[in-house]
Amino acid sequence: MGLSLGMRFAHRWLSMFFTLTVVANFAAMTLGPPPAWLTYLLLAPLFLMLVSGLYLFALPYLAKACRGA
Repeated sequence: MGLSLGMRFAHRWLSMFFTLTVVANFAAMTLGPPPAWLTYLLLAPLFLMLVSGLYLFALPYLAKACRGA
């Protein structure tokens, strides 16, 4: 598996994990204020999704620049 495919795979799984943590956060809010660790747990996959998303966004432009088109 190449870097591009691995990054897409990781980005998809990170987005699923992020969605689950958001749902868990809202479920915890119904019981009262959520614990701080649950609130900050959202930031780790969000940062990783930012990095992988920027890479996937720039990938076509980088490939175009390498081809010289």
